[in-house]
Amino acid sequence: MQKKKKKSSMLEKGLERRNIERALEQVIRNKGAGGVDGMQTEELRAYLNDNWQRLRSSILEGSYESSPVLKVEIPKPSGGKRMLGIPTVLDRLLQQAISQWLSPKYEGQFSKHSYGFRPGKNAHQAVMQAQIYVKEGKEWVVELDLEKFFDKVNHDRLMSVLSRTVMDKPTLKLIRSYLTSGILEDGVVSQRTEGTPQGSPLSPLLSNIVLDELDKELEKRGHRFVRYADDCNIYVRSQRAGERVMASIEQFLTRRLKLKVNKAKSAVAPPRKRKFLGFGFTSGKVPRRRIAPQAIARFRSRVRELTRRTCGRSLSQVAKELSRYLVGWRGYFGFCETPSVLYELDQWTRRRLRAIAWKQWKRGPNRFTKLRRRGVGREQAAQTAGSPHGPWRLSQSPALSIALPNAFFASLGLATLVPRRVA
Repeated sequence: MQKKKKKSSMLEKGLERRNIERALEQVIRNKGAGGVDGMQTEELRAYLNDNWQRLRSSILEGSYESSPVLKVEIPKPSGGKRMLGIPTVLDRLLQQAISQWLSPKYEGQFSKHSYGFRPGKNAHQAVMQAQIYVKEGKEWVVELDLEKFFDKVNHDRLMSVLSRTVMDKPTLKLIRSYLTSGILEDGVVSQRTEGTPQGSPLSPLLSNIVLDELDKELEKRGHRFVRYADDCNIYVRSQRAGERVMASIEQFLTRRLKLKVNKAKSAVAPPRKRKFLGFGFTSGKVPRRRIAPQAIARFRSRVRELTRRTCGRSLSQVAKELSRYLVGWRGYFGFCETPSVLYELDQWTRRRLRAIAWKQWKRGPNRFTKLRRRGVGREQAAQTAGSPHGPWRLSQSPALSIALPNAFFASLGLATLVPRRVA
């Protein structure tokens, strides 16, 4: 009699070669620093070639132990610090593989109102949906900010929710080991009893699994809402309705999900007074997407860093480095519907570069020569070169606009925030 073939466990399928290869490519593509063992992403493929079979067996047998994560703090744009937990590259690989395998099983369960860390969904779509609600007359927003969400996820509750879909004990055991792995800080490993540290490839999926319960509750109550990761906005018609929703949902989050609302950062307010994923909305019957003031302030701060007049680099080098930042920023914030802001920032950025050039030209005689060579009339060049004013004041002078026109910066390859207009 033929023996019945043993059914592969979910974990075995997650460790199949094709899935591991995909995970390996993703980890290498993401790069990032090494973890507590010091192994770097470029060393991972060679390590797997030599050790994969032994490693796979230990995982399936349940004897594999994940390493502690390395604690790193990075500054938040809004102030304060965000804690990142950097797993070893090997643990990143395994978490990526689990995430890839589990994500399709959850994707069909997740709410259409959830936009973060999901295939085919992004922040721009979330902002557009919020804009639709405002256009429909939802003139108040309940903005929920969860206090240290990634640090406060309740492990037991998360594992209980996971077990409803993941009915495979080895997979659950491995996920639990990642949740409870220690944190290395200043040479000391401390144990973790709650939270899913940012920096883990598995955290985005786990956060969506936790907050899907919030989505379902909001849907059941018939609310108009948008959620991107732990940023959740609910749109209502009046302040009174907003305050009632805020109190009710805060109670749900505290009692049911064991999460705490950050009251200092949460609010009930008109959408034009709040920001969502870096954007806000103009007032009026047809609200337009605008860049939030905080995002513009961060842009100016970063450009100031990249265009310091004492940087000791040539103008072409500064333009090259600056362009990389501008292209990335434009790719996200170019989605706004207020192009005048982008024109203004472009002009301001070029003014910063003109100030660098003036500083580098140093003294009057050299400045006079540079201006004349670049098409500035003798009298205007002499007047500007002999001016007692500093680089920033003179960076908007007619002489420097003639000597260093927009076309000159285009020739350096400087990116713009709006379609290029040559002066």
